Amino acid sequence: MFGHISVSAENYPYRSDVLWVTVPDHADWLYKTGEKAEVEVQFYRYGIPQDGLKVNYEIAPDMMSDGKTGEVTLKNGRAVIDMGTMKQPGFLDCRLTASIGDKKYSHHVKVGFSPEKLQPYTKLPADFTQFWEKNMAEAAKCPMKYTQKYVPEYSTEKADCYLVKLQCFRPGNYVYAYLTRPKAEGKYPVVLCPPGAGVKTIKEPKRHIYYAEEGCIRLEMEIHGLNPELSEQDFKDISAAFGNYLVNGIDNRDNYYMKKVYMACVRCIDFLTSLPDWDGKNVIVQGGSQGGALALITAGLDKRVTACVANHPALSDMAGYKAGRAGGYPHLFKNYKGMDKTDILNTLEYYDVVNFARQIKVPVYMTWGYNDNTCPPTTSYIVYNILDCPKEALITPINEHWTSEATEYGHLKWIQKHLK
Repeated sequence: MFGHISVSAENYPYRSDVLWVTVPDHADWLYKTGEKAEVEVQFYRYGIPQDGLKVNYEIAPDMMSDGKTGEVTLKNGRAVIDMGTMKQPGFLDCRLTASIGDKKYSHHVKVGFSPEKLQPYTKLPADFTQFWEKNMAEAAKCPMKYTQKYVPEYSTEKADCYLVKLQCFRPGNYVYAYLTRPKAEGKYPVVLCPPGAGVKTIKEPKRHIYYAEEGCIRLEMEIHGLNPELSEQDFKDISAAFGNYLVNGIDNRDNYYMKKVYMACVRCIDFLTSLPDWDGKNVIVQGGSQGGALALITAGLDKRVTACVANHPALSDMAGYKAGRAGGYPHLFKNYKGMDKTDILNTLEYYDVVNFARQIKVPVYMTWGYNDNTCPPTTSYIVYNILDCPKEALITPINEHWTSEATEYGHLKWIQKHLK
């Protein structure tokens, strides 16, 4: 009996003439190791089932290649594919292609096998805590200098928005952030929101203005010291010249680019807890992808954090490819040459989300999907499994690397329920 339906319009969110529907025979898309999985595939064009259409498939472990291949012919627009099973915990990915004329259409669906038993490849260094305590002590010596500029176009009747430029890590090193706060006088919890990956502007803060309108002070930050008021073309030019910061200095734990990023997150909490309208009790970190990683990292570093919300976190069990399975974004051992070196592996142990997750004792709320090829479900499960704290999960199997507006608003509702 087939369960939950995965529906994907080709090239979503763009208009398309075709629609894939994939239906695993377990409603939650989960199986025990050794248990066989089947998926029903449906294909529609103009809403009409495509009878006789040939669909090619490849079935391989999450993020792996060279899997089992085959072909099925749709009858009344439908066919069933035997995905087989896994002997070890993990995910299988069924990758589908079909051609009409000279146009090829693709889709995929992942199912899990005992993923609650997945454990990290990444080990915890003996001096992990001492390393980060030393770095935080050094960063704390940097004088906290900042400017605030009122931004009327991002403010509302209930909330004010300010553009903040904050010195952190070392003198002359800055990050920018949009601070939104309730207009009404009072004391409020603070929420730090680190960014997703890339060299880009901060998302328009009005998108999440409901945090401030419903009683939270929210700081949405960037990590590269780039003013979000720069033009879109400026960001494109800077990004092209910037290179991939996620590998800059990666062969030395003291020189890795992400050290100043992690410290910037802690210094942003220094800033937030210095505000006169902070309630003195609640410090929440919240983010998705790279931002989800930074939220978990900050929760593991800073004992002032009282709750954490993370979507499909990046930077998680990054060396997992060494175990013959998916590793976390940025997929160093899949997409880059020369990464399999002792110095790099050593650095990653100090910067991987799983080792910060081991330190977290406050409530955590995580969200992830199965069809995500950026931050794959294998690594999200590994992070969740290693957490030894109060934790809740919202698992949305159909999701690729995105969350819905309803899910994102649900993060605020969860935060409000966990305020001290």
